Amino acid sequence: MISYICRRIGAGLVLIACASFIVLALMLANSENVARNILGDEASLQQLAAKKVELGLDSPLLFQYGQWLFNAVQGDLGKSWFNAESVGYLLLNRIPVTLSIAVGTVVASTLVSLIMGVAAAVYRGWLDRVLQIISVVGLVFPGFWLALVMIVKVSIEWGLVPATGYITFAQSPFGWMQSLLLPVFSLAIGAVAGLSQQVRSATIGVLEMDFVRTLRSRGLSETSVLFRHVLRNAAPPTLTVLSLNFIGLMSGAVMIEQVFALPGLGSIAVEATGVGDIPIVVGAVVISVVIVVIVNLVIDLINGWLNPKVRLS
Repeated sequence: MISYICRRIGAGLVLIACASFIVLALMLANSENVARNILGDEASLQQLAAKKVELGLDSPLLFQYGQWLFNAVQGDLGKSWFNAESVGYLLLNRIPVTLSIAVGTVVASTLVSLIMGVAAAVYRGWLDRVLQIISVVGLVFPGFWLALVMIVKVSIEWGLVPATGYITFAQSPFGWMQSLLLPVFSLAIGAVAGLSQQVRSATIGVLEMDFVRTLRSRGLSETSVLFRHVLRNAAPPTLTVLSLNFIGLMSGAVMIEQVFALPGLGSIAVEATGVGDIPIVVGAVVISVVIVVIVNLVIDLINGWLNPKVRLS
């Protein structure tokens, strides 16, 4: 198990390094106007050249990345090129917002998907057909469209929850839940559509295995067979889809944060990209990748605990 964990951590570190290098390279390829964005249109050519030297834009790409990586390993993600604030501090305040959206969506979609998928697999019939219809409908409508509809109907017309803004849990737990209700709902619809289908398929596959018939023949109750044996064996493929959903939610949160004016990692990354604030963009991407790597590692460990064959593959 220790070697398995080390391999997964090593793969995660390689992914973080590759992602940060690619983002930095792409941003530097379009960095000609960064100095002008900082100094303004009235800046002279000499001032622009001096600013590029100050920011290190005159250095080779590998040198810039090596310098950034050396500082990042020590916990220093640099400073914003526009307001000189610490990138780590700026992003640290944004992480809870994005994580609240992603984790809230994962929890909500997982609970609903388990109920729908298991019910459809066990009872089949009309309930299974309803699930198929809901899944198709959920995949058709994009999250940002649902977000706009929710704002118009739930917030503006009905006045049930605020349309935009974010309230921290420390300020008001109820206000925090209200500010997350519409964003989580907008993202959860699509997540439920795919995950419930996976739960259904995996559960049906396990229910048709020989060992399930053997357990029933020994007199075990349907509840015991389902919750102690079937769901455990159906969990690994479902967890894999769940990890993929989480990656999608991290990217989907970028648009949702823009729609609901939430101060998360996605919104600050979009703002920084627009002006060319490379340290913030790279820092936001790296933190997002680190979160994804950690979540995938946890899911891999759970899969390894549920199915020892995973550790050998």
